[in-house]
Amino acid sequence: MSKKDAVAQDIPVLEKLRDLYHLQKIHSKIDEIQVLKGELPMEVQDLEDEIAGLKARIAKLEEEFGDMETNVTNRKNAIKDAEAQIKKYQKQQNNVKNNREFDALSKEIEMQRLEIQLHEKKIRDAQFETDEKKALLERSQEQIKQREKDLKAKKKDLDSVIEETEAEEKELQKDAKKAETKIEDRLLKGYFRVRNSYKNGKAVVTVQRNSCGGCYQAFPPQFIAEVRQHKKIMLCEHCGRILVDETIEQQEASNL
Repeated sequence: MSKKDAVAQDIPVLEKLRDLYHLQKIHSKIDEIQVLKGELPMEVQDLEDEIAGLKARIAKLEEEFGDMETNVTNRKNAIKDAEAQIKKYQKQQNNVKNNREFDALSKEIEMQRLEIQLHEKKIRDAQFETDEKKALLERSQEQIKQREKDLKAKKKDLDSVIEETEAEEKELQKDAKKAETKIEDRLLKGYFRVRNSYKNGKAVVTVQRNSCGGCYQAFPPQFIAEVRQHKKIMLCEHCGRILVDETIEQQEASNL
């Protein structure tokens, strides 16, 4: 048992409940600030990731352009070599001694012409692919411009909200840390376990109209009477939230 928990054994349940409810009120105000920021931090991150992805795509396209240009240049040079070979074989045909040599040279000429046709086809394919990639590059560049414009606007909105709420949030965080020191470790762990289980962060709720203020489960009169007696920490059997009665809520409100 920690020293804080040992000391907490002498603290009345009512005071423990007040401390828990006070911490919940502070955290609820912090949550309200996060709601005010809304989805802006996530939207900013998503836009930054998308821009990074577009830049990576553009870098890859530019690298591919270089490879395709080299490939086209090599094929054009291969065509020149093939044309030179054809001229050489045609010249040799003028000096052949028999039909067999003439036919052999004719086959070599035909092979070189087929090579030229293949290279020309590959060049056309590369040019077609280059045109497609250029169009994709232009679209990506336009997308980056638009996303960077969106990002600038989102960051401006987020900075504005942060500027308005930063001082208040820092002060609330300090208050929350101070409030946590008054609560025994066992209760604090339970509080955060429940708080982290719900999107609205409500771990401590009041009994409202004979029902749980978190899940709205109705309670029998005897159960409500036990909550109001403050003899022990009462939890909602349905959602597990810590329950307090309206008198603690009223006291908390009067202290704000």
